[in-house]
Amino acid sequence: MNIGSRSQVKELIKKGLVLADGEPVKRPEIQVDERKVRITCKGQEYGYCPYVYYMMNKPPGVITATSDEKERTVLDLLREHLQKEREELTGIPINDIFPAGRLDKDTVGLLLLTNDGALAHRLLSPKRHVPKKYFVRTNGPITRETADFLEKGVDMGDGETSLPALCELMGSHECHLTITEGKFHQVKRMFQAAGLTVIYLKRLSMGSLTLDGELKEGQVRELTQKEVADLCSMT
Repeated sequence: MNIGSRSQVKELIKKGLVLADGEPVKRPEIQVDERKVRITCKGQEYGYCPYVYYMMNKPPGVITATSDEKERTVLDLLREHLQKEREELTGIPINDIFPAGRLDKDTVGLLLLTNDGALAHRLLSPKRHVPKKYFVRTNGPITRETADFLEKGVDMGDGETSLPALCELMGSHECHLTITEGKFHQVKRMFQAAGLTVIYLKRLSMGSLTLDGELKEGQVRELTQKEVADLCSMT
């Protein structure tokens, strides 16, 4: 739970600073049922949470990665949010959290950050065909013929063809596009094949998870229990 390394925790235990149900833990190898025993360290209580789930409204200019020497990442943004909210990161498995899927640097919208690898794998598996909905704005008109073209599946080059999609026209240059896969730069490549350039792209939903309309770009919140349950049940 990000309290310290194994060696650091052993030192805390030796100093009598770790308690189980109010009693000092005398040896590091002692095992307890984390669901029933109350653990405190240096006077602060910690509950064991195996998985965490955060929804981010990703802003532009931030890369979808856990770390980068030059660019600001979504994990940097998450750390900043958590430190501002909690002042410290102890109790949060921050080093295990990663983005489930990716958005391009200039793409905004829904991003799931979690340490639940099994859920992420199910959401991203090509075999699952989990729907992902985007708001798209292009440099030219999106006609009904364009929508029909996108919905039938598109030759995106490099030997890749997109699966059938759903295109809902929103305005002369705007639409909602729902795809069930996640190939590299897929939405942009699909519109490029239709002779259009995407100038704004925002992910609105992934599976049952929909971007919170109250969440401004750059903001983060934990998923509700219902959102987590819905995600897990659909996959």
